[in-house]
Amino acid sequence: MKRRNLIALVTTALSLSACGFQLRQAPQFAFNSIYIGAAANSSLGNELRRTIAYSDSVKVVDYSAPRDTAQVVLDVLADQREKVVVGLSASGQVREFQLRTRLRFRLRTPQGKELITETELLQQRDISFSESAALAKEAEENLLYRDMQTDIVQQLIRRLAAVKSI
Repeated sequence: MKRRNLIALVTTALSLSACGFQLRQAPQFAFNSIYIGAAANSSLGNELRRTIAYSDSVKVVDYSAPRDTAQVVLDVLADQREKVVVGLSASGQVREFQLRTRLRFRLRTPQGKELITETELLQQRDISFSESAALAKEAEENLLYRDMQTDIVQQLIRRLAAVKSI
């Protein structure tokens, strides 16, 4: 029985290595430093700065420093949160909302050469609503916004890593 388990384990390991499977690795960027033009109090901007700073190869230039000290400049053109009513009850009370987070950005060199043209990333989630559980729904709403923000930051990181030359 032990021999069968060992053979099955070895066969599985060999088949996974032969198919090209590998764990996701940290992104490799074509630049060494970046200036992130987001508001200092923006939670999305702060998460983006933190995420990029964790990569060993890129230095995030402080927002108080001049933009031209960085190799590339990420201009955050819009960072919006929206809440839209999508469902009403028969008596006209709100039953469902749609939460949206939008990010419009572009990546350029300090000299003005555009590396990523103006792009918009959008995340949306639906949330039910109940007057009797308003506080719980508010907490759920905040969690959904945070989740959407994390998704947008990850999408943006992948787009920045796709830039091959400066």
